[in-house]
Amino acid sequence: MNAATLDPDDVLARYTVPDRTTPHLRVNFISSLDGAATHDGLSGGLGDDADRLVFDTLRMLTDVILVGAGTVRAEGYGGIRFTDEAVSWRVAHSLPEHPPVAIVSGRLDLDPAHPVFTEAATRPIVITHAQAPAERRAELAEVADVLVCGEASVDHALLVRTLTARGYPQMLCEGGPSLFGSLLTADAVDELCLTLAPLLESGRAPRIAGAPEAAPRRMHLAHALPAGDTLLLRYLRAREL
Repeated sequence: MNAATLDPDDVLARYTVPDRTTPHLRVNFISSLDGAATHDGLSGGLGDDADRLVFDTLRMLTDVILVGAGTVRAEGYGGIRFTDEAVSWRVAHSLPEHPPVAIVSGRLDLDPAHPVFTEAATRPIVITHAQAPAERRAELAEVADVLVCGEASVDHALLVRTLTARGYPQMLCEGGPSLFGSLLTADAVDELCLTLAPLLESGRAPRIAGAPEAAPRRMHLAHALPAGDTLLLRYLRAREL
């Protein structure tokens, strides 16, 4: 099976969560065979059509897209707008047409004029902490819902509880490595969707998670789907199998 022959309906079925009411945080990343999270500084440099299909499918399934401020800047995030087909699917399944993007930032080094705010189909969310600059919080509150989760730094376990309480139990984290690592440290990750790109990158590219204080935890393979030389992996926490 290659990328061109992947069945979108099969991919959708493989990644659908049976119970959408139970809080579930999934993380989606791509990596080279030797563990690099980027090619030429961007994760998008590793991707292909198969990875893009999974990327789009996971977005269609989620209640909220969670991303770090650095990834928003580096990867060129704009407003999230789905195809008509994806919108129709979401409406048919009693979901809003587009999920909000929730941007995690301690320093609030975000431009209110950035396309992630100005081009958004749904009002974005900014997640920060109580000691973040008050002036920056006020500026961003003009273009996003600003949520305070933590006192001197972002409390990632509280972040998950807050998003769930706001009606977003299905959460999709798209990176970057620092945010993924912080979520691992908080023991908040329920699922990892990992695309293995057929490339040996070497160099100084980071790993997909960066948090030396996070405790290791064992995951269980839900599926391994080959698409040409690319491998689409889905891992779940043991309690979910």
